[in-house]
Amino acid sequence: MDWKRFYSLRVKLLLLLLQSAVASLVLVYLCRQLLQWLLIYNLLFWPLPWIVNHIGSYPVMITAGIIVFVVMFFLFSRGLTRYLKEIEVALQEIGSGQLDVALPVKAADELGAVAAGINGMASELRLYLEEIREGLDKIAEGQFDRPIPVRDGELADVADSINKMAARLSRSIEEERNAEKSKNDLITGVSHDLRTPLTSILGFLEVIEEDRYRDETELRHYVNIAYEKAQSLKKLIDDLFEYTRVNNGYPIRPAQLDLVGFLRQLAEEFVPAAEHAGVNIRITAKVERVIVWADGDLLVRSFENLLSNSIRYGAEGKEVVIAIGEEEGEAIVRFVNFGEPIPHSDLPFVFDRFYRVEQSRSKVTGGTGLGLAIVKSIIEAHGGRITAMSDMWQTVFEARFPLGSSSDLHLLSTSS
Repeated sequence: MDWKRFYSLRVKLLLLLLQSAVASLVLVYLCRQLLQWLLIYNLLFWPLPWIVNHIGSYPVMITAGIIVFVVMFFLFSRGLTRYLKEIEVALQEIGSGQLDVALPVKAADELGAVAAGINGMASELRLYLEEIREGLDKIAEGQFDRPIPVRDGELADVADSINKMAARLSRSIEEERNAEKSKNDLITGVSHDLRTPLTSILGFLEVIEEDRYRDETELRHYVNIAYEKAQSLKKLIDDLFEYTRVNNGYPIRPAQLDLVGFLRQLAEEFVPAAEHAGVNIRITAKVERVIVWADGDLLVRSFENLLSNSIRYGAEGKEVVIAIGEEEGEAIVRFVNFGEPIPHSDLPFVFDRFYRVEQSRSKVTGGTGLGLAIVKSIIEAHGGRITAMSDMWQTVFEARFPLGSSSDLHLLSTSS
């Protein structure tokens, strides 16, 4: 049998009451015996004889017994009240932040359990706060991959908030590092791509300056090459300016735009270039109108790049398809060509700056490696996204935009 179950605070209070009652009875009995002895020998002092004669000895004994019982109960319960006072003081200290409090566990009753619980609570709080402090120290040192364990209670919310803050801070620092690396890569790429045509231009101009050509025909040949390199250099600078303009938050001026009519007009403008390449441009639209809110001047730049790429690299397929439709609340535009496929290993990088699938082919066609990066930046600035897919049958560039509504105009304007 577990005797600790019977050693409770109620039993202790009952024992105090019994102890007080027994002590009171003993004292009252002794006092009665003393009074009788004094009465026999006529040693009672006034007013005791008068009280005994007029009130009676039993009422006096009962009254005296109650008073003695109360006094005895207060005397015998002093240890209990002191213990309760210690618990109260400990709770006040814990409330003020002094978590190194250790209460003595004096008994196995409810008060002992309370004291043990307070000690355990203070210890758990102290250890958890120490873990949080160590976690904050690690965050201050830049170690964002060491999250604070999230337990139960209010401090768990604090720990969770700190972990979220650390994660956001880590992402911000990583984004800043990526931005710095991106800037350095951009400078490196621009330097390389500017230096190559500029070196050729300077080389041919040096030949002309030093009269190292044989005749006027060779001179015109050198001038023509220098001119073509200068045109390539100008295109690179224009593309670079366009890319930095869009990525630096160039203001978007959106308006209601029908993609079907917009792309039909663009296709007509590309008819001479398509005929020269032997390519037929075909437009398919599942609906008559697809309305979006967009900046037409910027969007035409991205579609021109996609269409010119499709004609340039899909000439072998003899056809370029522009498919327009709606799906799941989005406007969809697909540029499809049937030329040489893009290698699977190159697909994830086609929208990167200065990335060329084939370096030699890009040089022949005059590509700067910024065209698709500009396309991606413009489409994302309109709240859309673009993907590339390629297999042995076709290559598809798919752009998706939110369908137009009056609220989209406000959102695009404010986000720009």
